[in-house]
Amino acid sequence: MKRILTVIALLLTQQVFAQLQYKLLKPARVFDGETMHTNWVVLTDHDTIVEAGALPLKNDITHAVTIDLPDCTLMPGLIEGHSHLFLHPYNEVAWDDQVLKESRAERTARAVNHAKATLMAGFTTVRDLGTEGAQYDDAGLKNAISKGVIPGPRMIIATKAIVAKGAYGPKPASADIDFPQGAAEVSGTDEMEKECRLQISKGADLIKVYADYRWGLNGESAPALTVEEIAAAVRIASMGHRPVVAHASTVEGMRSAINAGVSTIEHGDDGTLEIFQLMKAKGIALCPTLAAGDAVSQYRGWKKGTDPEPARITAKRKSFQLALQSGVTICMGGDVGVYAHGDNAREMEMMVDYGMKPIDVLRSATSVNADTFGYGKKIGRVKPGLQADLVAVHGDPSTDIRSIRHVELVMKAGNVLLVQ
Repeated sequence: MKRILTVIALLLTQQVFAQLQYKLLKPARVFDGETMHTNWVVLTDHDTIVEAGALPLKNDITHAVTIDLPDCTLMPGLIEGHSHLFLHPYNEVAWDDQVLKESRAERTARAVNHAKATLMAGFTTVRDLGTEGAQYDDAGLKNAISKGVIPGPRMIIATKAIVAKGAYGPKPASADIDFPQGAAEVSGTDEMEKECRLQISKGADLIKVYADYRWGLNGESAPALTVEEIAAAVRIASMGHRPVVAHASTVEGMRSAINAGVSTIEHGDDGTLEIFQLMKAKGIALCPTLAAGDAVSQYRGWKKGTDPEPARITAKRKSFQLALQSGVTICMGGDVGVYAHGDNAREMEMMVDYGMKPIDVLRSATSVNADTFGYGKKIGRVKPGLQADLVAVHGDPSTDIRSIRHVELVMKAGNVLLVQ
């Protein structure tokens, strides 16, 4: 935008601009994480939001640098709820080959690019749910971002994730071969407790478990961890004030995870109204990951928009609508990494396509995710005292969710990182 570039030119460099103390952002409208407002401005001081509302403000803005954002919506930095920065789309390289054949140096190099693409798309925070064979390298990536070595979003990390022995992959063709696995394997509550402590010691902000997986006799999804094993993870993690999240797609797996006390259910493909109502009653959120299944179906040959929907897509659409009907808390997270990083908006668009109101999708990607993940006092809202993580998009995403792709400004911790 010429008006913003002019401001930067007057300040000589973007680096100087980023370091100035007060910035006054003047958009057409502000979505504060809950409600849309017109005639609002937002004032930041270094890395903090100090005021938001209609002019005149309480603070002296005489010396503030003004950033005019006409025709734009300013909102909290978006939060990706289910990411794998160490994966890239499966139609480029199959998951097994990424785990077995790509070096960790290559995977980290890719992750650096993925982190930048995510941030430039307006997602200033990601919940990264497993390195899928890249060990604890997410902890190093998180530290590099926090130190300013590389650009990227704030990371909430799971490190290796935890699976039942023999349930995950990659799977060798011969029983005489042991392949490296995409997650840490455990058998029994003792091993679960030990693994949780290890992952926390390596930097995990949360524990991810696979309540079920595709290890049934014919490759179908089936429960893999017992209620007791998942509860052991919850017990250890809670001692360190960390949540446990559960991959679960079957009703049985979801029920075990719910009864064990997890914080969120990831995927929930076969969820029923009764299961979603149980989740709501227990305060457990759903992260539906609609875009992942959509992407995989297309990789397998489905021509979206031309061919009829595959049965798994139709079933997912129906289960998501049951979740909406139940009133369960719904997070925004697409399992990005299955598809391209930076294309995070794909999940938000699908949530609307599957029946969710655009304003509710915006809430899911900001305040709902922040509260659900335990970061509501730091991020997720345009509110005094919170981090100055902000994104401006052209248009109004509360009426057309596709506007979320038209990013014009990204601010992280008060620093302007992208202006178009």
